[in-house]
Amino acid sequence: MFERDDHDYDEGDVVVTESKNYAAGVPAVLVSLQRGLEQMGPLRTTYSLAALNQRKGFDCPGCAWPETPGHRKHAEFCENGAKAVAEEATKRTVGPSFFAEHSIDDLLGRTEYWLGQQGRLTHPMVLRPGGTHYEPIDWESANELIADELRSLRSPDEAIFYTSGRTSNEAAFMYQLLIRSYGTNNMPDCSNMCHESSGSALSASIGIGKGSVSVPDIENADLIIVAGQNPGTNHPRMLSTLEKAKKNGAKVIAVNPLVEAGLQRFKDPQKVHGVIGDGVSISDEYLQIRIGGDMALFQGLGKLLVDAEDAAPGTVLDHDFIAEHTAGFDRWIDHIRRVDLDVVLEATGLSMQQLQDTADAMITSNATIICWAMGLTQQTHGVATIEEAVNLLLARGMIGKPGAGVCPVRGHSNVQGDRTMGIWEKVPDAFLTALDTEFGIESPREHGLDAVDSIRAMRDGRASFFMAMGGNFVSATPDTVVTEAALRSCSLTVQVSTKLNRSHLVHGGTALILPSLGRTDKDVRASGKQFVTVEDSMSMVHRSRGGLTPSSPEMRSEVAIVAGIAEALFGGQHSVHWAKLADDYDLIRDSISRVVPGFTDFNRKVRQKEGFGLPHPPRDSRTFTTSTGKANFGVNELTWLPVPEGRLMLQTMRSHDQYNTTIYGLDDRYRGVKGGRRVVFVNPADIESLGFSDGDQVDLISEWARPDGTVEERRADAFRVVSYSTPKGNAAAYYPETNPLVPLDHVARKSNTPVSKAVLVRLVPHARG
Repeated sequence: MFERDDHDYDEGDVVVTESKNYAAGVPAVLVSLQRGLEQMGPLRTTYSLAALNQRKGFDCPGCAWPETPGHRKHAEFCENGAKAVAEEATKRTVGPSFFAEHSIDDLLGRTEYWLGQQGRLTHPMVLRPGGTHYEPIDWESANELIADELRSLRSPDEAIFYTSGRTSNEAAFMYQLLIRSYGTNNMPDCSNMCHESSGSALSASIGIGKGSVSVPDIENADLIIVAGQNPGTNHPRMLSTLEKAKKNGAKVIAVNPLVEAGLQRFKDPQKVHGVIGDGVSISDEYLQIRIGGDMALFQGLGKLLVDAEDAAPGTVLDHDFIAEHTAGFDRWIDHIRRVDLDVVLEATGLSMQQLQDTADAMITSNATIICWAMGLTQQTHGVATIEEAVNLLLARGMIGKPGAGVCPVRGHSNVQGDRTMGIWEKVPDAFLTALDTEFGIESPREHGLDAVDSIRAMRDGRASFFMAMGGNFVSATPDTVVTEAALRSCSLTVQVSTKLNRSHLVHGGTALILPSLGRTDKDVRASGKQFVTVEDSMSMVHRSRGGLTPSSPEMRSEVAIVAGIAEALFGGQHSVHWAKLADDYDLIRDSISRVVPGFTDFNRKVRQKEGFGLPHPPRDSRTFTTSTGKANFGVNELTWLPVPEGRLMLQTMRSHDQYNTTIYGLDDRYRGVKGGRRVVFVNPADIESLGFSDGDQVDLISEWARPDGTVEERRADAFRVVSYSTPKGNAAAYYPETNPLVPLDHVARKSNTPVSKAVLVRLVPHARG
């Protein structure tokens, strides 16, 4: 049995060293192997890493970055992917004896890192009202407990069903079928908190909320703008694609407040120059923009493009594309001509030369791609910012041509696929009609609740049942104190999970933990060994099949878990044959092929060597299914974020030793932080002007002004100040430690996404207790 040493998981004195100027390299290989051997042992490590992201293997449980079509390396994974596999395929287990030893109060005192390191959940567990420990429960009783609770609600809309982005297409489809058969569209998912702004903006601009480019497009682009994204930590395999693009002559411009290692240089450990050489320089230009200044940047670039077109008519803008394929151009150009470049420079913190050089790069490029992630989406004006980025591409005709387009870089491995499968509180009526026809049910048409509105509903007593299909809802959401109180007000909370996390400890009156299989696990049903499918960030659908024997026979696949709950809830006479679907995933895919657009002949196409790509009208035929039937230019008043004297604008972010809410370790190798996570990165000039020194302990207090003018304050204590290269007036710190600072009601316009990348804070000396 694995011996746990609590001291290995406690934060001590943080050591800060010089940050790195490159990503990956030999250290990434050594860390990957070390984590694998610690968690899995040599044999499981060898098998698991050899099968990771291979055609006959399993999809990485980390990010959604796709493989290059037709070419896969023997080691088709990154450091963080290896860490994710190590933690899922670990030999460590958390079973009934663990819960008998550890009370809820004991576990609440542990760090998120400690909880995650304990191992795989092996048995269904229940916490009874007033109980101090989770206790074992059999699957039949657990399912009946859920069914009884759901039947007791006054309305199906009092139930909340959350979905993590790692859920497979088959499980997501079954889950939404269960939820809609029950009678609600309350389906918050992790998209609500990350790329919802992207979906809102792209749907309005080009008619589909997905990226329009492929890996070959990126490899053959002339210009790639990477804005508000840190691929070295969050999507490391993207660096290999950028390396190929650079080799083919692409120019890369990074737009990011922090200087990040992966945006500077990449050392591919599978190549000689990545082991003994200097690797490859990634960014040709690095625009160290102020937090919230991206909208101003894109409008400023638009102004310079239009000025260049006015100076040399017909040489800059693609008038043929604009006339044939777009709407709203005249309003946009009238607006953009009035943009004040002095305001743009103030909002961005950039120089006029940097602005002009970037515009010149766009003018000379015949194939431009703009990539982005949370730095753009988690802003009050996130939707408008992305619309402005699309405006630049439309003006240059950079949609629907090779090497050009939009590239929102998704996080979790199937977050895009879950939405495609119907995990959406506002799914189109055509989808519901097809679902009803296929299964003989009557889906509700009223839109449901997203993540933020779900928390509000639980907080206000309008919802009392919460179920999560994967994820760590408590640590992924904003306003931690409010969110925890909301969950504790529920009568029943249900967590379908692979590992222990804080969401199991912040529970309703009754709580269930249902242990599920992961991507690495062998899934055998009555019809034989099963595989599942996922959709990557570029709309490619492919298989994933685990090969490891599960840690416990009590673990069930997410598909089987859903089917078991449905049978208990609806009984044997329901029009959906839940048990048959759960015993043969081909039957689920047959139904998907008749319900979900683009999945015709699903079972045959997904068995092809590379899987298959979903239709994307703007990319495929320059067809835009918008309200106008064309791609729409958006017109937005310029918004940016001035920072008051004595305050800082804080962005929350991941450590390099972290993926979403999963904490792999206490070291951030790239930023030079070792042994802890409660650090705040601050510009040296700000540290001095605020009266602090590098290494001081401070408390963070956020300030948020409500529309009525009242100012709310929230607090997170005991952070070490770290001097770092970030724009003056800006700061950064890790989540979930800083989630308590993010107000639940501070959300992006139109998308309702929490504004986690722009939190106004002040620093005060740490009040030691």
